[in-house]
Amino acid sequence: MDFGIKPLGRERLWLLILLLPTLFGLIFSAFGSLLATIGLSFTNWDLLTKPTWAGLTHYAALFTDAKFLKSLTNTVEFSLMYVPGVVIISLLVAILLNRKVRGIGLFRTAFYLPAVTSAVATALVWNMIYGKDTGILNYLLSLVHLAPVCWLCTDHAMLSVVIVNIWGAIGEGMIIFLAGLTAIPREYYEAATVDGANELNKFFKITLPLITPSIFFQVLMSTINAFQAYDYIYMMTRQGQGDSNIPVVVFSIYRNAWYFGNYGGASAQAIELTVIVALLMLVYFWLEKRFVVYE
Repeated sequence: MDFGIKPLGRERLWLLILLLPTLFGLIFSAFGSLLATIGLSFTNWDLLTKPTWAGLTHYAALFTDAKFLKSLTNTVEFSLMYVPGVVIISLLVAILLNRKVRGIGLFRTAFYLPAVTSAVATALVWNMIYGKDTGILNYLLSLVHLAPVCWLCTDHAMLSVVIVNIWGAIGEGMIIFLAGLTAIPREYYEAATVDGANELNKFFKITLPLITPSIFFQVLMSTINAFQAYDYIYMMTRQGQGDSNIPVVVFSIYRNAWYFGNYGGASAQAIELTVIVALLMLVYFWLEKRFVVYE
């Protein structure tokens, strides 16, 4: 038996006409750009001269390019700190804000604001906080007679940037977890209270299992965002010649393309990044069947 409403007669024509802009953008912006990137990865091109065939040269170079391997290592290290940080802190914030009290909307708005604030403006503010000589954080350290720290130097730059990225992502994660928390029937908690369960038991026996779909989605999105991290890193750690204290893969792609004109090499790096993320997604969806509860 067929379900749903099907367009009839001229409705089909109008449906196609209304969908054309979206289909056009999807085909040429998404699939078109992907195919163009794949094609460029097999060429040598600097935007000024005619492209020449390079074959698998750029892909082979990725395994011996020390700078790219370093950027890949930095990306993995960044992800290992960023993803758990975003998931755990967002969940804790959502639990605290999942209450019916006066003014709770203001607190939710305050936590969500970083998600819609310009990354450039945010990075400039954090640069003032992390500044070695005139930074607010080092000023606070001086009040307790501690030596100033170069927060954006190589030794501390990774942790400093991870903190900023987590701070900027808490709002989106909070919204996702709030949606999951509010969908849990209150009757479950009332029944657990009657059975004598304390708050900790309720969290691990009711809340945590029933929000695993939200946790899975947040881990998924956080991982993708971690491997695409760029804006805060560029604004806070950039150096001369487009370099960075902690270059990540997207930073390496940008630098190869726009500083060195190596669009073939940059395209190969982009394709490799896509493949890595796709493989991670396959692993996540394999784990989903074993740990995510949808009932």
